[in-house]
Amino acid sequence: MEMSELQALLTPVGLELLDALGSVESTDEVARAVSRLRADGHSPELVSAVVGQAHLRAKAGAKFGPFAERMLFTRAGLEQATRLGVAARHAQRMRSAGLTRIADLGSGIGGDALAFAGAGLDVLAVDADPVTAAIAAYNLAPFGESATVQHGTAESADLDGRDAVWMDPARRTAGHSETRRVSPDDYSPSLDWAFALASRVPTGIKLGPAHDRDALPADAEAQWVSADGSVVELVLWTGALARAGVRRAALVIRGERSHELTAGADAVDAEVRPLGAFLHEPDGAVIRARLIGDVARSLDAGMLDEKIAYLTSDAALTSPFVQSFRVRETMAANPKAINAVLKANDIGTLEIKKRGVDIDPAQFRKKLTLRGAASATLILVRVGDQRRAILADRVSAAEEVSPLWPR
Repeated sequence: MEMSELQALLTPVGLELLDALGSVESTDEVARAVSRLRADGHSPELVSAVVGQAHLRAKAGAKFGPFAERMLFTRAGLEQATRLGVAARHAQRMRSAGLTRIADLGSGIGGDALAFAGAGLDVLAVDADPVTAAIAAYNLAPFGESATVQHGTAESADLDGRDAVWMDPARRTAGHSETRRVSPDDYSPSLDWAFALASRVPTGIKLGPAHDRDALPADAEAQWVSADGSVVELVLWTGALARAGVRRAALVIRGERSHELTAGADAVDAEVRPLGAFLHEPDGAVIRARLIGDVARSLDAGMLDEKIAYLTSDAALTSPFVQSFRVRETMAANPKAINAVLKANDIGTLEIKKRGVDIDPAQFRKKLTLRGAASATLILVRVGDQRRAILADRVSAAEEVSPLWPR
């Protein structure tokens, strides 16, 4: 979005058109909305802004829920924004540490600042891009004086009176639409500057979950976060925001529920053991945090292969940190062997997962005969120097409670 479009949008006519237009999801809906508004005599800048915002609001529902209906976005800002449910947990950590005056440096469209203000914290949001800062000001306007927005760089922000900092260094090239990722050396503000500030002030720094672990400050708590099966971020916590004795954490959020695994260091891996009655797939946050060994021991499980992040056990246990599967049988990972087993088990609906093998599941599915009434999961995996296929059933949500819950 250009400043001229934003100025056209932030008028009574522009905002009224946006609210009246409602959700615009598909490309066809976008085209029809543009044609209709242009036929009504509205300017190209206003039409572009209104239809673009309606389309972004439709996409933003996944991150911001009903709040998206009154927010403004840029495409890049929405892509990089923290999910509101995750941001709320950032705010809760601030409150729990007794920190109430937060500087959000590199605030973007205000996703985290929105959660901070909503939790009753006083927040100063700072962003270097004028359009993004203006949009953040609009999004935070309902919170009045408890949420202030400034256009400026993180490095130039006045932190007097602020007792904590939240930072989301820009990891993409500048722009509001088409952007590309940059290397950590090109983050803005620089990580050297961010880490130096974090050594003096209680700070949370949001990074990509694949960030180089060897480049993390040794005295920070590193928390990997997954939401509904996707690892969405790595947060470094310092000072009063870092928990005593915790250097590695995996926070797993599923819907409204969350579970966390913490440790003082990377966990020692479990021993390799033969495939048992159950196969367990650790959550991505657990894998990133290198806490697989701790999860394995809680399940009386071992590694299926020392280089593959699958666990196996005979114990009827599961946990919120894994997806568990009850093994039916195993076979060679070739279509002929698999088709024979699928036929014998009357399988017509098949979920395919893979790890450690160079197989495209979509292409592999075309080689399978699926004509039965039953369903199952096929797991293609390398074990040692062999490619194996495991036919299994997911442990259902109902089974994830007693008796399959580790006590």
